[in-house]
Amino acid sequence: MPDPFASLRAPLSPVDPDPAFAARLRARLERGAASPRGVIVSETAIPPSADVAGVLDDAAAGPVAEATATGPGTAVGLVPYLIVADARAALAWYAQALGARRRGTPVLMPDGRVGHAELELGGARLYLADESPESPVAAPAPGAPATVSLVVEVGDVDAALARAVEAGARVERPAADHPYGRNAVVRDPFGHRWMLSSSGTAPSGGDAGRPEAVRTGDIGYVSLWVPDGGRARDFFGAVLGWSFAPGGGGQGHQVVGQALHHGVWGGQERSSLFVCYVVEDLDAALARVRDAGGEAGEPTDEPYGRVATCRDDQGTPFALFTPPSGPAMARPDPHGGAPGDVAYVTLEVTDAARTRAFYGAVLGWRFTPGRVGEGWQVDDTRPMVGIHGGHELATGVPMYRVRDIEAAVARVRAAGGSATDPEPQPYGITAACTDDQGTRFHLGQL
Repeated sequence: MPDPFASLRAPLSPVDPDPAFAARLRARLERGAASPRGVIVSETAIPPSADVAGVLDDAAAGPVAEATATGPGTAVGLVPYLIVADARAALAWYAQALGARRRGTPVLMPDGRVGHAELELGGARLYLADESPESPVAAPAPGAPATVSLVVEVGDVDAALARAVEAGARVERPAADHPYGRNAVVRDPFGHRWMLSSSGTAPSGGDAGRPEAVRTGDIGYVSLWVPDGGRARDFFGAVLGWSFAPGGGGQGHQVVGQALHHGVWGGQERSSLFVCYVVEDLDAALARVRDAGGEAGEPTDEPYGRVATCRDDQGTPFALFTPPSGPAMARPDPHGGAPGDVAYVTLEVTDAARTRAFYGAVLGWRFTPGRVGEGWQVDDTRPMVGIHGGHELATGVPMYRVRDIEAAVARVRAAGGSATDPEPQPYGITAACTDDQGTRFHLGQL
């Protein structure tokens, strides 16, 4: 009989991995390397653009790392964990009343209780489970005061309130306007207290229907700088459905109909997103640019406002802009409101510390650290902005909102560009792309 251990004593011979497995692994590594790092597309919730159910069916909140400092013993995430008396009913109720989506399959205990279940609400995760004397954990006592409130951002507080009440919620505070936005408070049938909040337009009151005005540090205009403007126009028109108007010479094109003013400018050596920031006082802002070590051009008066081109202290070009007097310019949505809108901007820079110091001095930006080194989220800008340092060349990389990312990725490839396979994130589904000239961008189904 042959010795069964003979093969174990034989020399090891390397073999090639399974080609399909190797291809999948390589694709995952490439997608990870291509994603913007160290920045935050969103916080735990995003302001939806319509009613809470419609947006939470589509959305999450928009590529990369969550906003947390890292280090031994440092928290890297926060997830509310609700205990309820009837988890099956609660799962159905939160989906019906708040538009939550289930994540995975609930874990059931031997006696049939739900031991663990997960929902996605406003781009954030929410855990819940039935009461468990073994843990011990218990649902809120009927009629007892709440010890915790959960805040969910919605596009229309009144509509979200009506939906929750229709599903059986009890109103604790009716919808009302406040200096910080409009909100209402309800208690769900399981004893948990929810604040439905919106910091955007108020549907009633003195400023009813009036959009929030842009602020210093917001993005007022962007332009894709590319080698060939005509090719970029054709490519992004096919991928994002953009329409264009002439925009200053044969290489200039203006995107028509999007929430944020967007241009395409050809004749550039390399592709990048050029950004124009809003300031309240242009002359004072230009003085701050010079004091911070940058360069500031002379302002010009244009039909759309007063503008000046600048360079920061690392040589990156940008512009500053003061809107014209008259009706206030509306503040953009944090993640864009319609397909083709800019949903997020990543500024890849050489030195993140210098970038933070410069734009903090010029625009008043404040920052939250990202999960990885050299990654930072700019607080309360619209659209949202992240910074990632350590790059050889400074590059602006936009994310564009799409309704169907699978179809959009197919359009990228059909137009001669490249795109990773869509990947789910806590805030939505994204893909890293390049156009047919090597212009990098992301797509986000948010």
